[in-house]
Amino acid sequence: MNQYLEQSTSDGIHEECGVFGIYDFGGGEVASTIYYGLFALQHRGQESCGIAVSDTEGPKGKVNAYKGMGLCNEVFTPEILEGLHGNIGVGHVRYSTAGSSTRENAQPLVLNYVKGTLGLAHNGNLTNAPALRRELEYTGAIFQTTIDSEVIAYHIARERIKTASVEEAVANAMKKIEGAYALVIMSPRKLIGARDPFGFKPLCIGKKDDAYILVSESCALDTLGASFIRDVEPGEIVTITKDGIQSDTSMCLPDKKKQARCVFEYIYFARPDSVFDGVSVYHSRIYAGRCLAKDSPVEADLVVGVPESGNAAALGYSMESGIPYGTAFVKNSYVGRTFIKPKQSSRVSSVRVKLNVLKEAVAGKRVIMIDDSIVRGTTSHQIVRMLKDAGAKEVHVKVSAPPFLHPCYFGTDIPSEEQLIAYGKTVEEVCKLIGADSLSYLQMNRLSELAEGLPICTGCFSGEYPIAPPKEDIRGDYTR
Repeated sequence: MNQYLEQSTSDGIHEECGVFGIYDFGGGEVASTIYYGLFALQHRGQESCGIAVSDTEGPKGKVNAYKGMGLCNEVFTPEILEGLHGNIGVGHVRYSTAGSSTRENAQPLVLNYVKGTLGLAHNGNLTNAPALRRELEYTGAIFQTTIDSEVIAYHIARERIKTASVEEAVANAMKKIEGAYALVIMSPRKLIGARDPFGFKPLCIGKKDDAYILVSESCALDTLGASFIRDVEPGEIVTITKDGIQSDTSMCLPDKKKQARCVFEYIYFARPDSVFDGVSVYHSRIYAGRCLAKDSPVEADLVVGVPESGNAAALGYSMESGIPYGTAFVKNSYVGRTFIKPKQSSRVSSVRVKLNVLKEAVAGKRVIMIDDSIVRGTTSHQIVRMLKDAGAKEVHVKVSAPPFLHPCYFGTDIPSEEQLIAYGKTVEEVCKLIGADSLSYLQMNRLSELAEGLPICTGCFSGEYPIAPPKEDIRGDYTR
């Protein structure tokens, strides 16, 4: 293997979090519902998870919470869930992009302060978190975590002392924080959802029986048998009480064309059965495959996708090109996106732990392999090698995204430029590094078509960010 690929020890991209909130006006216990909602969001984070619940009819300030490291079914037992009593609550699954991976940094965060309690779950990254944190520290704040979510919680709590309602405090805090965030906040008698003005991260509203739900992705509503009501608008604050849903749009951008949804929700992060701001994720991926077939056709015998996010794009390529769609990989269903990696001495490839090639499907064939992205290139190199070892005559790699050339500052774990295989290299050079017979990426002009014309952020591809990038490190800067 070449030196560049030897030095790169991990590949793939990660999203920071998934959030969930519920308020059952019928007084039902919500902990198990939150658990199953988080289970449906597990793809958004596998490092830690947590649930915090309260009883709106009980004493103010009493919050039952539990969180830990690992997957939902590893952290929560039936006994733990039965001990979490309450009819309002928030939940969270996490993958860290800022702040270290420790139990202290698991969410939701629960704050006890002079006005009562706050339970907060956050998805995204703040670009001005270091400056806000220093400002709070110089006024006496003592931080328990190294995550920017605690900065948000502190600002909401401080603003609440000066305002008539918690939703007004959230609006005031939003005037100070910058960057990407989808927030779900539990106060003693209210459930609040807020989305940053650019709409980087998704958040939607659902309803089941007497309960209202706020959640990162609509697929969780389907899992629970809940009905989808609508998306929270970028910049909107929604307050859910027994009187229904109240909306504050004062923080929304006057010009909606300046909104900037993360395009990678459509390409990779979201589950294919989710709908994000009215756009079907599955349809977007099918369309990406069709575009690849139109823009960079190649003669081949079989089209395959790298599970799972490459599958729909591969199907789209097949539909457009007429080349048969097939299955080339068997995926180990019991391996998440993160797992204990084998020691170098055992010489077991981490990719081979997750995937195995069906030799009968690819032997003697020219194969088009569709993947959602190439980050450092290590995974792509190994998968191409596996296909050729299984007897594939040719392997043509098609990527349903443009090349990564710049880091992300808004909650996606895209590394610095020098770690990105495409940075400073031609497509031909990258193709040679991963060992493919040909390589092509989705064209930049196709991205807005994937989102059906909705304004999107393309910073990791173009270097043009909707807001100025931070001038200091915001990734784990507080880890001591």
